[in-house]
Amino acid sequence: MIVPCYNEARRLPKKKFLDFRMDNFDLRFLFVNDGSSDETQSVLETMCAQAPERLMSLRLMRNVGKAEAVRQGMLHGLRDNPDFVGFWDADLATSLEELPRFCGAFEMNPAIELVMGSRIRLLGRTIERNAARHYIGRIFATAASIALRMPVYDTQCGAKLFRRTPEIVTLFAQKFISKWTFDVEILARLAASNCARGVPAESGIFELPLAMWRDVHGSKVKLIDGIRAHIDIVRIGWTYRRSGTSAQARTAASGLQIPSAN
Repeated sequence: MIVPCYNEARRLPKKKFLDFRMDNFDLRFLFVNDGSSDETQSVLETMCAQAPERLMSLRLMRNVGKAEAVRQGMLHGLRDNPDFVGFWDADLATSLEELPRFCGAFEMNPAIELVMGSRIRLLGRTIERNAARHYIGRIFATAASIALRMPVYDTQCGAKLFRRTPEIVTLFAQKFISKWTFDVEILARLAASNCARGVPAESGIFELPLAMWRDVHGSKVKLIDGIRAHIDIVRIGWTYRRSGTSAQARTAASGLQIPSAN
């Protein structure tokens, strides 16, 4: 599991990461220090020294943003050829106790390539989210769903797990367009890959309603980031619709037919 960290020295729930185990899985955490200016590196080094077989860290010398920090972490983690690799927010807004449910989804359906947490308020579940952020998030999610042309409910939950396949490895080969809305771009890339393989865009993607999620004080996302995110959705939609159209034209020329990425 890749855990991007930027100035998390005071917020990082160290004991929870140190204590968490999963039956039947060799779970390891890779903390990516995204050029933090506080004591994050020192905190990570102390943590990793306590459990070097399970906790590791990767230090980026300058702040490159969450998208690139996650990408660098994923590339680093994929080198060990794990069965599954994913990323999880450092503040544990999504509890680690949800992780076995993610793995269970893969076991239930071998065709699933991506399990993504979804913050849906349902009876019997505890989703504690700031009202303003929730409604802004719904507007964003609707825009993302329109851009992607798929019925995704929650693109931005920071808990995602992937089955390692050649297609998934390829998702992280190139830098993302957006610094923050790379989750949308991951889906766009996967949809384009699916269409190139002649399967529906949303194939292999599974949204898992979380049993528990809570807002954690100290979020680094600002209003201006929200504005930029909506602009990035347009850029992502335009870029990957063009690439999907190009892929369709190339395939048609070879005598095959695939569905359009849009």
